[in-house]
Amino acid sequence: MTERKKYELTDEFIEHWSGKKLYRIKALIDFGLVVAGSLGGFVESENNLDHNGNAWVYGNAW
Repeated sequence: MTERKKYELTDEFIEHWSGKKLYRIKALIDFGLVVAGSLGGFVESENNLDHNGNAWVYGNAW
């Protein structure tokens, strides 16, 4: 079964104090309380936030 992506990483990033780049996420579909097109917080990679379920990183959180 192919996993449907619920978000993508944008080109916007911040640099964590450890030197790692954290990328802002953008919702691709509606899920839970999140509307497609909404910007979320920051993650290092897609390994940090599952595409299944309703989990989301809000605002400027990382």
